[in-house]
Formats: sequence, structure tokens, C-alpha cells
Amino acid sequence: MILVGTVCAVLWGIGWAMGAPNRQRWGMIAAVFAGVILAHLILPAGHPLRQNTGGSWELWAIIAAFVAIIWTYRMGLRTLRSRAAPPAARADDAMSEAELERYARHIVIPEIGGAGQMRLRGAKVLVIGAGGLGAPALQYLAAAGVGIIGVVDDDTVATSNLQRQVIHRDADIGRAKVTSAARAIGDLNPYVAVNSYNHRLTGESVGELIGQYDIVLDGTDNFETRYLVNAACVAQAKPLVSGALSQWEGQLALFDPARSGPCYQCVFPSAPMPELAPSCAQSGVFAALPGIIGSLMAAEALKYILSAGTPLRGQMAIYNVLDAQTRVIKTKPRAECPICGAISSDGRS
Repeated sequence: MILVGTVCAVLWGIGWAMGAPNRQRWGMIAAVFAGVILAHLILPAGHPLRQNTGGSWELWAIIAAFVAIIWTYRMGLRTLRSRAAPPAARADDAMSEAELERYARHIVIPEIGGAGQMRLRGAKVLVIGAGGLGAPALQYLAAAGVGIIGVVDDDTVATSNLQRQVIHRDADIGRAKVTSAARAIGDLNPYVAVNSYNHRLTGESVGELIGQYDIVLDGTDNFETRYLVNAACVAQAKPLVSGALSQWEGQLALFDPARSGPCYQCVFPSAPMPELAPSCAQSGVFAALPGIIGSLMAAEALKYILSAGTPLRGQMAIYNVLDAQTRVIKTKPRAECPICGAISSDGRS
């Protein structure tokens, strides 16, 4: 017993020192348990290894079963919590004194006021990706008082994420990103309801999910998901704020063909070759850049909900950190676009 416990403690310490996620560390512990049970099954009675590990495989099987039951219970509970939609305050309920004080710097802005803050309170925003772009976007949407925020991500927090994904903490390594993000949002603003979706989007589920929200923010880093989300947003007539990053440069745009703008595929008809669009892991990204672009994505969503200012519909903003330069280029719908080409200028097919 002591021998096995020592081995497990050493492996856990090595994993911690190397920054391995909790999931990998638990995997090593499970491998030790499996090895001990296997040794008891194949080695003869009286073997020194069996004697030094309790003498009986039944004991270890009971311990392993007990741990498995606890793990299954926790994972089931986490899944149920992630799928449950917490009740949000009704949009037509009067704000409490605490809310009025919290949003006071918003309410005094003429373009927002009390009515605008109530619109934010009644809004539902879906953020796809709780990584570099999603992290700051989620924080500012929550701080601004968006009533219901949905967050989609099937990944877990890794040590390499913490350089730029500021919603996550070191203690969250190995935890599902949606769980970590929901915790951070709850800590930031208890008046916001969070719907967590800890799975990868598929063609069967994406349309129904997007249809439940007013606007979508896409902070993913692969073209397959971007095209999938874009097609669903067009089909559901939902505006899409899309952002992207590479090293020192980021871009964002509002795609809204239902209101005379282009869709994502109008601007990017096909995915580039992999070597022309390397991932963040391959090319790197400057730590502060996701904060800049992600905050701007949140700003575009908030402006859309408030009907304030001029949206980036039909435009794409490109910001370069090294040069501190911003360029805004015009984008147009393509009549031959396979996704939105049939939509007329008044937003109807």
C-alpha cells in the first residue's frame, strides 16, 4: 500500500512540475492501479511484488471501483450543470439598486441610458471558443450586463493557454474551458446567466443552438468551424462577429447578410492552404493581441444590441500591434456565394 501510494505521489509531483494537465496526471495514477491489479492476476502467490502491494488484487479492485464511482459522479454532475440553463432575470424586471450602481457608468452615456442597459440585460449572446479571443469577449460581455451568455468549447485549459487566455487561471489547468469560463463570469457578475456547452459543434446541432441567441461571436481558430458557424448564422438570420489572430496582427468583422452585409464565405470563399494560415501553436501570437481584438468583438456585439454607432457590417478592421496601425477595408456580398448569394438586399430570400 505504502509503495503504491509513494509511486502515485511521485508521478503526480512529476506531472505537476512539468505542467501536465490534471487529466494526464490522473491517467498516470489510473495506469499504476491497472498495473498493480494486473500484477496480482498474473504473478504467483507469494511473489514479492504482490506481498509489497497488499497481497490481494481484490483490495485494489475495490479501491479502483470506488474511485471510478466518484469520478463518474463528478463528471455526470459537471455535465448536468453545463447543460442546465440557469434562470436569468426577466428583461422587463426593474433593476435592483445593486445593478443600478454596477452599471452606473453605462447608464449615464446618452446612447445607452437605462433603456439600453435593460436591452443588454435581456440579450442573449453566444460565444464560440473560450480561448484567446473568447476570453476577453466573455469578460466584457459579462461586465456590461448581457443577460444570458452561451459559451461553446470542447477543449481543456492547458498551461500554454495562460499566456493570453486571461479568463483562465493556473488552478484551472486540466479543467474544461467552459467550466473555467463560467466560474470566472459568475465571479465577475452574478447577474449574468451562463449556458455552457462542453462539446464540439456539429452540423446537426449548430443551427438549433444558434437559433436560441441574438448574436454570435466566433473566436475559433479553424476554418471548418468558421464555415459551419457562418452557414448556421445565415440560415438563422443571426449576425456573426468573427475575429482572427496571427502573431502581431488581428482582424474582426460583423457578417450580417440578413441586413445587406456579406457573410464570412463572401469574404473568404475557400480555406487557404495550411501552410498559408498556420495555427497559433505553429506561428505564435503576441500576448496582448487577443485582448485587443476580443474586446473589440465584444464592443461590436454590444453596439449591435444597443443599436449604437456604426457597426463593422460590410467592413473588416485589421490591427497591427507592431505598427500600432488600424486599417479598415470594405467588404461586399458576392452574388455567387453558395451560402448567402440568394439573399436579396432587403434580407429576404
